Parts: sequence; structure tokens; C-alpha cells
Amino acid sequence: MPWTWQYEAADGTTPAGQPERSQGFPTQADAETWIGESWQELLDGGVEQVSLLEDDRVAYGPMSLQPE
Repeated sequence: MPWTWQYEAADGTTPAGQPERSQGFPTQADAETWIGESWQELLDGGVEQVSLLEDDRVAYGPMSLQPE
């Protein structure tokens, strides 16, 4: 699957106890829908920001999961 979310702590490292990336998604829209539904659980697990990757290319990010 070409679209994945890279999980990061505020300093850009992989948060303890988390994988480096999410599961794969077939489309960008699927990945964005999933993060919209899962961001709070990720934040509670120590993920503070994410970047959307298409294969190994950063499509955008890092994007904070912290509420404004």
C-alpha cells in the first residue's frame, strides 16, 4: 500500500511503544479519512505529529495532532 502515516514525537523521533508507520492505505483519501478518525487515539498513545507518505516521499507534514 503506497500511502502511510509516519508517527512522530514533537522532536521528530518515533514515539516509544509505537511503530514507525501506520498500516498502508490504497489512496490518499483513505489515509486522510483514517487519521481523521484515529488522531485522538494516536495522541493518547504518545504520537504528537504525523507526516503523510506516498511510498517513501513525504506528501505533507509534519502535522500536529494537538488541538489548537
